Amino acid sequence: MNGTPYNPTQPQPAAGTAYDDGYYAHGTAADRWARAGLFFDAKDYSTAARILRGLVDEDPRPVAPRLLLARAYYHSAQLGRAEAELRAVLDRDPVEAYARLMLGRTLERQGRPDEAAGQLRIAAALGADQGCRAPGGAPAQPRYDSSRRSHTSLMVG
Repeated sequence: MNGTPYNPTQPQPAAGTAYDDGYYAHGTAADRWARAGLFFDAKDYSTAARILRGLVDEDPRPVAPRLLLARAYYHSAQLGRAEAELRAVLDRDPVEAYARLMLGRTLERQGRPDEAAGQLRIAAALGADQGCRAPGGAPAQPRYDSSRRSHTSLMVG
């Protein structure tokens, strides 16, 4: 994997760490951002997350890589990690409507509807239900709520 022969007496890096081989850390930040986007678009969310984790660890300030990392975690059902990344975004930018929307959806999937409702109300107040766009410009999709028999909110896409 990384060119080093396997030695069972030496500790091995944990599988799934961002830098267990050079591929995930190879290239400039722009190269890795583009590569992560390709994996995300191909619905290989776990690989995209591995690349994005390295980018976010290197420079935690930009919101876009952290949001895409949260989306990759969400789509690969790593909901605890998605929640942590979304909360980190909201610590930096409390009025980030898309992060509020994603956090609400993440909390819903975790079976925490009361917490989700508060985040979704804030997202709606910030305009997330008025054509919110996902990072990269993709429109968020309407979600059908069968209990209300109408389209409500937005679905994290």
